[in-house]
Amino acid sequence: MDLSKCLRPSTDGSEMDIIVTPNSTSPGVQGVDPWRHRLVVKVRAPPEDGKANEEVEELLSSVIGARVTVSRGHTQRMKVVRILAPVDAVRKALGGTP
Repeated sequence: MDLSKCLRPSTDGSEMDIIVTPNSTSPGVQGVDPWRHRLVVKVRAPPEDGKANEEVEELLSSVIGARVTVSRGHTQRMKVVRILAPVDAVRKALGGTP
């Protein structure tokens, strides 16, 4: 998957643009949306009281193997997450192309 348009370096690791689908029956990372240039993340949690954000952080942290926090877009489907890992490590964990 091509992460070049949604993943970038930051001062303490990486940042990534994502789009979240709450209330999903099949949670997980679904690839990159070619129109929005965002990683698609599906979660089971409803978009209430930060539950979906918590599940996004847990899911991405387990897939990438580094701490992930939602930094922008807390109440929106389109979000930015901070990842405490370099871009190359994130790309490798997600199976992205260089």
